[in-house]
Order: sequence, then C-alpha cells, then structure tokens
Amino acid sequence: MNRWLLPEDIADVLPAQARTVESLRRAILDLYQSYGYELVVPPILEFLDSLLTGTGSDLNLQTFKLVDQLSGRTLGLRADMTPQVARIDAHLLNRQGITRLCYAGSIAHARTPVGSAAREELQLGAEIYGCATWEADFEAISLLLKTLSLASLNQVHLDLSHAGVLAGILAGQEISKPEIETLYGLLQSKDRPRLSAWAQCLPAPSAAALIALTELNGPCAEVLKNAKKRLPQHQMIDDALAQLDKLVGAASTLSTGLELSIDLADLRGYQYHSGVMFAAYVDKLPQPIARGGRYDYVGQAFGRPRPATGFSLDLLTLAHLAPLCARKPAIIAPWLNDAALLKAIAELRSSGEVVIQVMPGDILEADQYQCDRELVKQGATWEVKQT
Repeated sequence: MNRWLLPEDIADVLPAQARTVESLRRAILDLYQSYGYELVVPPILEFLDSLLTGTGSDLNLQTFKLVDQLSGRTLGLRADMTPQVARIDAHLLNRQGITRLCYAGSIAHARTPVGSAAREELQLGAEIYGCATWEADFEAISLLLKTLSLASLNQVHLDLSHAGVLAGILAGQEISKPEIETLYGLLQSKDRPRLSAWAQCLPAPSAAALIALTELNGPCAEVLKNAKKRLPQHQMIDDALAQLDKLVGAASTLSTGLELSIDLADLRGYQYHSGVMFAAYVDKLPQPIARGGRYDYVGQAFGRPRPATGFSLDLLTLAHLAPLCARKPAIIAPWLNDAALLKAIAELRSSGEVVIQVMPGDILEADQYQCDRELVKQGATWEVKQT
C-alpha cells in the first residue's frame, strides 16, 4: 500500500496555492474587522447532539461520527461552522444587542457534496445576530460582494429566494418532516409531474402555488410581479416578497458587475433558513461560490431566540479561482557563523525582507520566491547586491 496516498477527495494544498489561501484569509478577516466583526474559533469536534442542534437531516448525513473515549458519548467532526457560531452567540456571549462574528476553519464532509471535488473545506463566513430587519441581510450581501472582489471576482450573479414563501403556502397544513424533505427535493429539481402528484393531498390553491414556485425564476422585477399574481394572499408571503423587493432595490446599486435574479423554488437549506436566502455564482464554477441567508431559529434551539443572518464560502475554492500571488522577492545569504552577517540578516528580516540562507554548493528550490539579490561581504560589512 502506498503510504503517501490520501483518502478519496482529500488533497494537500501546495505552496503556490497555500500562499494565495493565506493571503486571502488575512485580507478578508481584516475586511470583516473593519466592519466590526469579531473573530471566533469553534472546536473542530463537538458532542453530536450539540453540533446538529437546529439543523436538518442533510447535515447529519454529512457529519463524521466517532465515540469520545472519555465520556462514551458520540462526537461529530463539524461539517458546517454556522451552528457552532450560533451556539457561541446564544450560550457563551449572551449579549443583548447586535453582535457581528466571523470565522475561518476546516470542515469535513462524510460524502463529497454535489458539484464539489473535495470533502474537506476551509470554511469562512460572517454572521450578524440580534437584527431582524432586512438591512442586516443587505449588509451580509454587501460584505459577500466585497469578499469576492478581494479575489478579483467582480462579475457575480446573485440568486435570491425566501423561505417565508413556502412557509406561507403550507401554513395550516399538517405535514410530516420526511414529507417536507421530499417536497424540498421536488422543488429543488423542479420536478413538476412528481410535485403535482405529491400535492394532491393539499387544498387546490396550495397545490397550484407549489407548481407556480417552479416557474417563478428569472429577472427580479418580472418574478416579483408574477409572484404577486400567482401566489395566494397570505401575510408571510406578502412580507417575504416585500423584503425581496427592498433587497433587490438596495443591492442593485452595489456593483456594476452584479447580476440579480430570483428563484422562489431554490430553497436549499429550507429546514435551516427562516427568511431571505441567497446564492452567489461566478464564472468557471457550476455550483455557488457562496450561500447565505437568515436563520433565526438556530439560536432558539440553544435556548435563546436570536435573529441571525450571514453567509459562508469555501476559501480553498475562492483561492483556486483567484489569481496566484506574485513570487515574493528574496535575498540569498550564505550560511556562515559570522556575527556581522547574522546582524545584517536580522535587520533585513525586521524590515520585511525575505532572506534565505543557503549552504555553499546547495541549490535553492522555492517556487514562491524570486531570489533577485544576495548578501555579499564588502570589506568588513555585508551588503545587498543585485544578482
């Protein structure tokens, strides 16, 4: 057996890509700090019941499970950091006002997600707690676009939806959780024949509204106009469409490279989200580069209801799409036990220079550095000379 082989869809990140990943991570977290977001670092392992609190069955299937040798309880290797951050806000920070939190850390999936080539991701995200109005959703979208811009991704297609539309259509209906999951899958795939058969148990207006959802996608103004005509009158539906209308109006001014659309059947994460939902697409990537939205009920599962909205993305995927960082200039120095040389090297490094010491006769192999200068001895001093 080859000991250097890795599990399926698990990969190393090599120097060129790793440098881009780290550069982006630093720049993005600095951006979030400028907005007042505070960095948190949740543990990679938690008790399974805590890790899956307030989430749907999809996350359960994606979570690696193992037994804690100390307590005998089942642990989970996180597949999503958002529930962990919600737990921190609800249970540990316990603040009354608005809290902005951000995070960056590894997650693992038991199965390779559809459209992805990796089971390990470096998840990065930002969340706003304590604000129930659409302005918080707008801030999350604005911050997401700035995040993508740091990776030189300025042409973005943003697809909006709202969990309140389906909730309003099904209001007053007794539907089991497995049946809801089936419905979610039918809407996601826009399988109208099977959806029509599934909806036979519902009142005719509700069944017709479900079919209408599969057709309500495209340009925002057109979808909102048709939705008001084709969907039943209900306060939850009216509120959802009004929020989408406000967001579209505000977001349309954010970037000249932003293309907006609405798909009212795109309810991925329906069990998770409670309001506005959005997915960002960029060129050369068939699946969304980022997803986000409102999830007010996750904190409630931890005993403290808190309005919440935010987004997350895979930093490894983002770095793959971003231009690689240019090779960093470096200075070559001999590896000698010379006090003057060591002092010169220390001063150069303190000033931000990269100094690489090389043994006589050795060949330096470092793809990330362009060694365009060297330290040479001039009399009693060491000076930097162009190579």
